[in-house]
Amino acid sequence: MHKLLCAGHADVVDADLSKYFDKIPHRELMQCVARRIVDREMLRLVKMWLKAPVEERDEKGNRKMTGGRKSTCGTPQGGVASPLLANLYMNRFLKYWQITERGKAFQAQVVNYADDFVILSCRQAAEALDWTRKVMTRLGLTLNEAKTKLRDARRESFDFLGYTFGPQHYRKDGHWYLGARPSKRSVARLRQKVNDVLIPSNTGTWPEVRDRLNSILRGWSSYFSYGTRLLAYRAVDNHVAERVRHFLRRRHQMPSRGTRVLADEVIFGPLGVLRLRGVHLGTRP
Repeated sequence: MHKLLCAGHADVVDADLSKYFDKIPHRELMQCVARRIVDREMLRLVKMWLKAPVEERDEKGNRKMTGGRKSTCGTPQGGVASPLLANLYMNRFLKYWQITERGKAFQAQVVNYADDFVILSCRQAAEALDWTRKVMTRLGLTLNEAKTKLRDARRESFDFLGYTFGPQHYRKDGHWYLGARPSKRSVARLRQKVNDVLIPSNTGTWPEVRDRLNSILRGWSSYFSYGTRLLAYRAVDNHVAERVRHFLRRRHQMPSRGTRVLADEVIFGPLGVLRLRGVHLGTRP
């Protein structure tokens, strides 16, 4: 993605599909499945699974039933087969893009993960968006017009798969460059996961709590190991230190704030908490 932006594909269709899983048409989806599976019993099972009623709760917490024999579209979110079927149907759009050579026509490239996708183009993003809107309509899908935007990545940022892409400010000499960094939402989600581990009701031993915490931090840093990430890592480290200090202070009923006994050097040292800045600098495993 970053290389494409730097290569001149800086006009971006930041696309969003409206209720993608709910709108996948069964008939067309089964046609896609039948091209790959010839076993009739397996096809029958997939079709039955698509027709299975699902109990859900609305925004107010009220129960409601979706799906059922009369349903003609939608694949249940959370179902074990849903991601596979959703990818399979999305592949129709990607294949049609290739067959019609839209990449050459729009000087563009599609980057996608499941139903999340962006189109990177050289000055023809508007044309690519118009074409995409028409094709999605033919597929029985709808672009979320409120969330689908045209971006100039040289001047505007956009989020994709947890990263924020766009202009970055180099602090040492003040110049601007196109880059990537962990998005604010991704950092916020990690903070919440840290909070969920370091709750007063967690009665596990400190090694158990620490190992669980480190597993979360290590997994997050492994995914966000690309681009400009020092500021995000620093923000996470500060939050982790604060929450660990609060957690242990309450557990051991310490009368003080614990800033000396539980200084950052102790938390990321003898207590064994993973420090992301150490990962960034290559000083910690």
